[in-house]
Amino acid sequence: MASLYGFVQRLYLVFNPPAPKAPSESPLRFGILGAANIAPIALVLPVKSHPDAVVKAVAARDQKRADAFAKKHEIPKAYGGPGAYQKLLDDPEIDVVYNPLPNGLHYEWTMKALAAGKHVLVEKPSADTAEETRRMFAFAQEKRLTLMEAFHYRFHPATGRVKEIVDSGELGTPTKIEVTLGIPSGFIKDTDCRMEYGLGGGAMMDLGCYAVSMSRYLAGADPTKVISAKADIHPKYPQVDIATTATLAFSGSRGSTGPAEGLTATLNAHFRLPARWGFLPQLPKMFVRVSGTRGTVELYNFPGPWIYHYISVESSEQEGGPLRKRTEKRYGNLGWTTYRYQLEAFIDKLRGRNPEHWYDGQDSIANMQWIDAIYTETGLGPRPASMAEVPQPTAT
Repeated sequence: MASLYGFVQRLYLVFNPPAPKAPSESPLRFGILGAANIAPIALVLPVKSHPDAVVKAVAARDQKRADAFAKKHEIPKAYGGPGAYQKLLDDPEIDVVYNPLPNGLHYEWTMKALAAGKHVLVEKPSADTAEETRRMFAFAQEKRLTLMEAFHYRFHPATGRVKEIVDSGELGTPTKIEVTLGIPSGFIKDTDCRMEYGLGGGAMMDLGCYAVSMSRYLAGADPTKVISAKADIHPKYPQVDIATTATLAFSGSRGSTGPAEGLTATLNAHFRLPARWGFLPQLPKMFVRVSGTRGTVELYNFPGPWIYHYISVESSEQEGGPLRKRTEKRYGNLGWTTYRYQLEAFIDKLRGRNPEHWYDGQDSIANMQWIDAIYTETGLGPRPASMAEVPQPTAT
């Protein structure tokens, strides 16, 4: 009963966040590019409980949609129609731009936002290619602006706890990481932008970017090679992966007894998990598991641990010894989602404070490099680079 009450209480506070007790007189003013479905949970709601942030404007290519979004979420300004995105960027009252546009538009509108002097929080994956990501962060550095890729899961206490367990040596030397993200068939329609090759579509881009990021984070290192990668494709869209499975090799990652030279990571990303027995929908698959020479740890629902999660640990004091089992949970601040933790860190960075957790542009560049490498191994190749004319950093 207590756990059910906690679940209801958490969700209530997520969607009804309390106003800050001492709001800033000059908060950071956010503008949203596109009236995306992710925007309310990723930014609009988290901002409501932060004392130093406010959403000032939204832009959409359709004025009615922009107006409806602004009215629903009590946003003062709504830019719509042709040129709406640029109008938001030109608004002197906007300090920070949130870019949740389709993958293929991340590069263009992040570069234009940086050119307009705005800090940027861009949704994952950062761009369609590693080279685009490199240029984005180089331009941000040149303009002395903050750019962050929104891997929100990284900021939650549950993720931090798993990292702590892996690094503590309790599991011995890590030997295998498995990250699986799959959603049942029916959620991603054929008309979804995630099915468009030209917009950076594909399961490895949308779900797999989490898997690549998580494996690198827990390994404490970058891979050394793609051992194998296989993609399932859609008959209508032969360049878009419905599912991709990849195995990466690591070396030199941290372990209690030295480098984990044999460490591998198996990544599974699936847009359309088939129904069981042809008619019974599967539940989403969302977990990461790390196995070591003395035990394992698994985090269930690492993308959304604020809804529900568990951390299952099995370990022994010595290799081959009896396993001790336990389950942990780390919800952290009541009503805080992964996105609220992310916003806290992002604003701390913008205000010159030291965030509790942070990752730099090189982390995002490396993540896209390995996504590119996985796509190359599947034979589909990296997603197409943007053809938009955008400002460029001086040193390219």
